[in-house]
Amino acid sequence: MSQVLLEGGRVIDPAQQIDATLDVLVEDGVIAATGPDLAAGAPRAERIDCTGKLVLPGLIDTHGHVFQYVTGRFGLNPDQCGVQSGVTTIVDQGGSSCITIPAFRHFLVERSATRVLAYLSAYLVGGLEGHYYPDLYRPDCVSVDATVKSARANSDLVKGIKAHAEIGGFARWGLDVMKLAAQIGREAELPLYIHFGQLWPKPEAGALPVRPDSIFNQVVETLKPGDILAHPFSRHPGGFVEENGRLHPLVHEAVARGLKIDVGHGSHFSFKTARIVLDAGVVPDTLGADMHGYNTHVPAPAGTPDSHPDEEHSFLGRTQFSLVSAMTSMLALGLPLNHVVAMVTSNAARLAGMADRIGSLQVGRAADVSVLDDQRGRWVLEDNEGTQVITDRMLSPRFCLRDGVRHDAISPTLPLARAA
Repeated sequence: MSQVLLEGGRVIDPAQQIDATLDVLVEDGVIAATGPDLAAGAPRAERIDCTGKLVLPGLIDTHGHVFQYVTGRFGLNPDQCGVQSGVTTIVDQGGSSCITIPAFRHFLVERSATRVLAYLSAYLVGGLEGHYYPDLYRPDCVSVDATVKSARANSDLVKGIKAHAEIGGFARWGLDVMKLAAQIGREAELPLYIHFGQLWPKPEAGALPVRPDSIFNQVVETLKPGDILAHPFSRHPGGFVEENGRLHPLVHEAVARGLKIDVGHGSHFSFKTARIVLDAGVVPDTLGADMHGYNTHVPAPAGTPDSHPDEEHSFLGRTQFSLVSAMTSMLALGLPLNHVVAMVTSNAARLAGMADRIGSLQVGRAADVSVLDDQRGRWVLEDNEGTQVITDRMLSPRFCLRDGVRHDAISPTLPLARAA
């Protein structure tokens, strides 16, 4: 029997309402016990001192782009974004489709140390090159029947459907794609995840006129309780914040109707927008990093585009981020630590429909555990608008256990902290 004892860390498990200095004992890849002073009962365990660190249920990234190679430069390596960044589960948002989900299973899910799940694209082609070729994303490139069939046949992996509500798309074909995506979600009985943003190329002369502030309410009308509105903190028009700088008047109604909110951090995260949304009393449920090959320093596969035509996708030199650094940003905005932890553990597990398996350190579950450094000092956080925020708290991943196996936080994509 193999044993690992994580000693003396601050254990936070929102699913069990635990926040205390405790030990966590892992036996043969399973959580065996949590409590104070467990060393006496496990004399042969490998002991790891976690004093001063956060010991959390394995982190769940609700917004990844990790269909490596198949989606071109867009898709990152799942283990670099996952276990090598302190994250035990990652949900790929729209990389795979009804056509490519077999490859997703074979080449990623079955070969990664990270648990990889999928929100299946509503489009037949999935997220090729980050929607680099917008003509592939018109209504006749959606098959409701095929996507529903694929989702049902791969229910162990497919936990939702991914769609886009973007100005470029609205200018070309209005609400048609959104209606089809909503139909897929209803028939498959899965949540629909809506990306708000400005799909390039931007509307051209002669395109249908689109008022950005009209998009939110049109989309919400198509949705059902449990569907997810993404990117509340995006600086793009057409989302949570109107062009006048105020919260869209239907956001509170959407929440009351049972819609969920996910912070897909991404390169278009804005501290200014976040402040508007939070000050209006809207608190997101979950948090995803939204890293991909155009906003992260990684070598590009040969033959892929040098840059993305959507300047908001491109890495502008200001930000490098991860799921844990996104947690630091949430703390800097004033969200309580326990809520931030819930965003990436228990709430994210519910979003994936797997609250009975992941997102908690409950005894008897697979030992998915994330251990983070929790430092005090002064650091500069900066978004791609150039807005700087000073924080006195910095979280960074140290290591994680995935099914009890240790993985150190060595990903080359992890950001470096900038001292104030």
